[in-house]
Amino acid sequence: MTTFENVKTGLLALAIVAGAFVQAGEAKAQATESLVVAGGCFWCVESDFERVPGVIEAVSGFAGGTVANPTYKQVVRGGTGHYEAVEITYDPAQVSYEQLLTLFFRSVDPTDASGQFCDRGQSYATAIFAETSQQRAIAEAVKAQAASDLGQAVVTPILGAAPFYPAEAYHQDYYKQTEVILTRRGPKSKTEAYKFYRSACGRDARVKELWGSAAPFTG
Repeated sequence: MTTFENVKTGLLALAIVAGAFVQAGEAKAQATESLVVAGGCFWCVESDFERVPGVIEAVSGFAGGTVANPTYKQVVRGGTGHYEAVEITYDPAQVSYEQLLTLFFRSVDPTDASGQFCDRGQSYATAIFAETSQQRAIAEAVKAQAASDLGQAVVTPILGAAPFYPAEAYHQDYYKQTEVILTRRGPKSKTEAYKFYRSACGRDARVKELWGSAAPFTG
């Protein structure tokens, strides 16, 4: 074999190896999927879904509005059209889109169009952001099943894909933070403040009232 042929063979081998790495990277990138839902206070939705086997990460943020990169203050003040939302990244080999939406409906009050629990206003309402026609079809089926199980109308809208904007860093994993803050009940860690807020807002009480033993996160 000539030197030129040796070089050609070596380059071909390198190309094959490089291609294998690219394919492996693409396979890894495709190994996770995501969905965006709005279920009232994003701290609570994030906390709930990070407990689900197969969920890799849940990020608090905003979706569905008309302002790019909104701040928390802008959204809660109103006028941006955003929902408090959570982007859930998951491994579809462990948990499916349908299973996650089934859990979602049973972790909120999908009969309330004006907010969730003590949090009122459009930014706290429930919603599902379907990115594809297949996701929309699954979401519609899961919504219909939720309405049948409840025996009540479910008002959670299934919206189209929308940009998702992560909220400020201090909102992420709020339920796990040990930083001490001043509350109306005195100095508390953010974890303690979160637990008090969740209880005082009536989230778990209302979900239990609606869903009973089917509520997945209230135990």
